[in-house]
Amino acid sequence: MEPRFVGRLGLADGVTIANAALGLLAVIAAPIDPGLAARLVLLAAVADGLDGVLARAYGHTPVGDVLDSLADVVSFGVAPALLVFYIATPEGGLALAPELVLPIVVAMAFLVMAVTRLGLYTTDDLGVSHTEGVQTTLAATVLGAAYLAGLMEPNVLLVGTAVLAVLMTAPFTYPDLRARDALVMGVVQALAIAIPTAAGHLFPRALLVAACCYLLFGPRFYRRESSAARSPSGGAARGSPSSEGP
Repeated sequence: MEPRFVGRLGLADGVTIANAALGLLAVIAAPIDPGLAARLVLLAAVADGLDGVLARAYGHTPVGDVLDSLADVVSFGVAPALLVFYIATPEGGLALAPELVLPIVVAMAFLVMAVTRLGLYTTDDLGVSHTEGVQTTLAATVLGAAYLAGLMEPNVLLVGTAVLAVLMTAPFTYPDLRARDALVMGVVQALAIAIPTAAGHLFPRALLVAACCYLLFGPRFYRRESSAARSPSGGAARGSPSSEGP
């Protein structure tokens, strides 16, 4: 008897599932090697964009949108929340201490807002060329790039994480990235993953600047061609770096 998923999942869905696996690896790596965990989060974001390219090239399955949101909970909700938590946790393990209260609260807030954001995206934003609130992929990219860029001060990361948590459900509209801009950002992201310390952390810093520019100025100044925002099925382009899902 064949497993029920045989014949129902496409190539793009396999990449989406790989996104979730990368998120789990980031969770495992976070307490051991935060730098590796940050790179895995960024790699998961690359997979999140790649599944859209494959869906447009080889077809989109009905389960793809749901799979993407589920994968994103792991890769862009749980993984970055734990990454920041472990960075901010005092040395000496996880013994209960007053110093743990703030990291726990911030990590929980980020995860709660990410799950809420993904749920709202799945119900409200599929099929359009924009999304409301900061995308979980963008928030996770900012945090991962910030750490790789050398911003390792725990309090700075905690404040940034808290701000991103609030912005994920804020009433700001973000257009999907143009294909050209997504490609450029993807190349920079790949270099930030492959050689994060090269030229004085050049590529993570460039990625951080680009992500923050879109974060701050995207809702007001960024415009994208409406025709480029549609997938063959008539919905939002799957896997757009500025969208939540496939």
